[in-house]
Amino acid sequence: MPQQPDLAAVLRTGPFHVALRTALTARGLALHRVQQHLAQRGVHVGVTSLSYWQQGRRRPERAESLRAVRALEEVLELPAHSLTRLLGPRVPSAAEPPVPTRPYRDLISPARAVDGLLAELPGPRDTGVHTVAHIERIRIGPDRQLVSRDSQHAVRAHRDGIDRYLAIYQGDPGSDVSSVRVRAEENCRPGRIRRDRSAQLVIAELLLDRRLRAGETHLLGYGFDDAPAPAPSTEYVRGFNAGTGQYVLQATFDRAALPVRCHRFASRAPGVAPHEREELTLDGRGCVHVVATGLGPCLVGVEWGWE
Repeated sequence: MPQQPDLAAVLRTGPFHVALRTALTARGLALHRVQQHLAQRGVHVGVTSLSYWQQGRRRPERAESLRAVRALEEVLELPAHSLTRLLGPRVPSAAEPPVPTRPYRDLISPARAVDGLLAELPGPRDTGVHTVAHIERIRIGPDRQLVSRDSQHAVRAHRDGIDRYLAIYQGDPGSDVSSVRVRAEENCRPGRIRRDRSAQLVIAELLLDRRLRAGETHLLGYGFDDAPAPAPSTEYVRGFNAGTGQYVLQATFDRAALPVRCHRFASRAPGVAPHEREELTLDGRGCVHVVATGLGPCLVGVEWGWE
């Protein structure tokens, strides 16, 4: 008999249908009993729909279905948002307007610095793409400072003619971004690069190898080599200004400088208290990772402490 997935692990990594099926098995609830518990909460969903959800044959998308998923978290005694966050962004029908994006200034502080650098790069502020999947790796060295950031990034164009991507870097307070190296490594080449030393901000234009039509995808690889900062690094944050399919972040710490605690978090804007926070455990290689699925515009990151 195959071993059942660990519930805590699959709630972190997904996919949704596996997490739901694992939670149902762990709680020992038959689908008709789950349906009754939902009905007691004023949520009505058929046993067939529940069965299709746990098999991965359908996914909850309508407002009432998403309400049922939130109620399922209560019925199955799961942490709030643990199932809903595993649902990727729904695909809009042709009759629906596109999901709006948030301006970069809403996700990076100070906003004036972002506006200033973007003004030096003519073209739409919305780069015309959203993230399908993004795997990012950061490395923290023996001096407790960020050393590098590397990305494998799949994007999808939501209008015709997209031929570039804007990669945004923000260093730790006090770092000199004039020494930050931008690396365009796969399916792209460097374009214009603008820096704001006072805000520790760099915006790099990455020119794609081809011009995309609406709906087309592109995979690019790029990275940054960090500049030294006066104090040890204590967090890394990634901002998303549009809907995101899946984001994976791995932080690797030098064995000579392992932190004593790590947490993942998500927030809606810089300086706003996180609406999600979860403790992470270092593995045997000095790494932690985060898997986030179906994100809307937000900030996701890892924070750590040395004492």
